[in-house]
Amino acid sequence: MMDRKSELAENLARVEGRISSACAAAGRARDEVTLIVVTKTYPASDVRLLADLGVRHVAENRDQDAAPKAAACADLPLDWHFVGQLQTNKVRSVAGYAHVVQSVDRPKLVTALSAAAQNAGRELGCLVQIALDAESGERGARGGAAPDLLPELADLVAAAPGLRLDGLMTVAPLAGPYAGREQAAFERLMELSSGLRADHPAATMVSAGMSADLEQAVAAGATHVRVGTAVLGARPRLG
Repeated sequence: MMDRKSELAENLARVEGRISSACAAAGRARDEVTLIVVTKTYPASDVRLLADLGVRHVAENRDQDAAPKAAACADLPLDWHFVGQLQTNKVRSVAGYAHVVQSVDRPKLVTALSAAAQNAGRELGCLVQIALDAESGERGARGGAAPDLLPELADLVAAAPGLRLDGLMTVAPLAGPYAGREQAAFERLMELSSGLRADHPAATMVSAGMSADLEQAVAAGATHVRVGTAVLGARPRLG
């Protein structure tokens, strides 16, 4: 039976091949796309193996899992991304280990993150999460703000002490006009990114695409892809 490190190495190589091929097809350089490995539900031992294999960006979506895992791996040269819906009562904890919070979707969260970052003496990168299935002024079923809320949220993050506006994130929607149209959804996010950069030139990060649709995200112009199962395998069932 293949040992875990060999299994992860094989899976990483396969994902790397997919990203490289997608970049070549899109006429992009491979170094334009950063792989973030989503380690949710997997143990700190897997994070250590991934770090040994050269992974530098990992993501989690639940603070109760992420906080102890980040503490156990604090000696590793990793950037931790928080990608899940974030409640304000978890913000202080997340601000202690996350380098980037990708799921900023409401003013109250910006205020809480700013206070927590200042209290921790850290600067947090922030992505505004866009929900392409959300009605005007609303949030999406999987978190994220409607596109028309982007200017307000971006300006709030950019002005908030302790926070840095890095760019945008989205998840391919399951409902609405972009359901089943992943590349069109990601292209819409790139349009929003272009508008954002007119006012905030440093906000160049575009996080889009996961295991099933990373090629479409790369084709659209994403700078970061978030891959979990294609690297770590099918997730254990919870509960």
